[in-house]
Amino acid sequence: MADKDYYDILGVPKTATADEVKKAFRKAARKHHPDAGGSEERFKELNEAYEILSDDEKRKQYDEYGRYFGGNMPPGGGAGGGAGWPGGGFGGGANYQTVDMGDLGDLFGNLFGGAAGGVAGGGSRRGGAHRGSDLQYDLTLSFDEALKGTSTKVDVKRTETCGTCKGSGAKPGTSPTTCPACNGSGHVSQGQGLFGFSRPCPRCGGSGKIVESPCQTCKGKGKVVRAKPLTVNIPPGVTDGGKLRFAGKGEPGTGGGPAGDLYVVTHIQPHRYFSRDGADVVLDLPVTIAEAALGAEVTVPTPDGGKVKLKVAPGTVDGKVLRVPGKGAPKLKGKGSGDLRVRVKLAVPQKLTAEQKELLRRFESSRDEDVRAHIA
Repeated sequence: MADKDYYDILGVPKTATADEVKKAFRKAARKHHPDAGGSEERFKELNEAYEILSDDEKRKQYDEYGRYFGGNMPPGGGAGGGAGWPGGGFGGGANYQTVDMGDLGDLFGNLFGGAAGGVAGGGSRRGGAHRGSDLQYDLTLSFDEALKGTSTKVDVKRTETCGTCKGSGAKPGTSPTTCPACNGSGHVSQGQGLFGFSRPCPRCGGSGKIVESPCQTCKGKGKVVRAKPLTVNIPPGVTDGGKLRFAGKGEPGTGGGPAGDLYVVTHIQPHRYFSRDGADVVLDLPVTIAEAALGAEVTVPTPDGGKVKLKVAPGTVDGKVLRVPGKGAPKLKGKGSGDLRVRVKLAVPQKLTAEQKELLRRFESSRDEDVRAHIA
């Protein structure tokens, strides 16, 4: 077996510290783990390299002789150690030991969420407590419902235990049998250096059981999907595309695990004249040329169903924003409400009588202001 450059395999220099070695291994292992679609051979090399370089004694022997002899020093302290030496290098004679999982035990648990199977020595995870999946429900609200809040019933589709077979998946009167391929463990394991990795058993799909006569209700799955009515309270001030979390209202857990959460995504129907900008409510207010030029007092509606009077100052331009404090939507995070923003929209007359046209021409000719002087 040819010597391997373990530093090169991990991508670290020979001066790398123990922490740098560990960091490089964790990064590479995430990328090349077979359960993540990586190469088994590459993952095996990474394990070999980490076992040597993470152990002070093994690393010292490797640095001195170019390989590790599994505790057997070459005669006369000679470097190299050919194929005749025990193990022929790392491959055959090395005394593998289980890695300290208190240090690296979270590596694959965090990466694969526990679904990829146990680490060597960890045993099967099948049958343990698992949290239920989160669910999402899209809820359409009117503008007023979103503004004021509401309580409504929604039909949430959730997975439940089949009532016919009581979750066994087998036809009443029959029972599942233990899978002969995995002996009921639900997975098949394979050793790779320091770590073992497991895959769901291809025979039973990871359940550990074989259903010879499937239940007709659930088709052998042991679970059915049903729509269950649920009352949800929508707080005042929700926004379009906002997400509300209802803890424990998702899929039920298994093996005593907690239920997942339900996320309700709110979609708000448009209003005839109001719109939302966060907690602020926006209203476009048509104003005539005369009102904008001379000034006026106008009455505008508020989102709560009331009315308020606003003063349009003389010379008000198109797009001017007038604020009514506290008349917007309730703030979801924090106290109080947003503002009502009234945006002036100049209403230019589209149809004029001959008399009106003549009055406008006389008005225009009486003015000596060049409104385009700044761009001349």
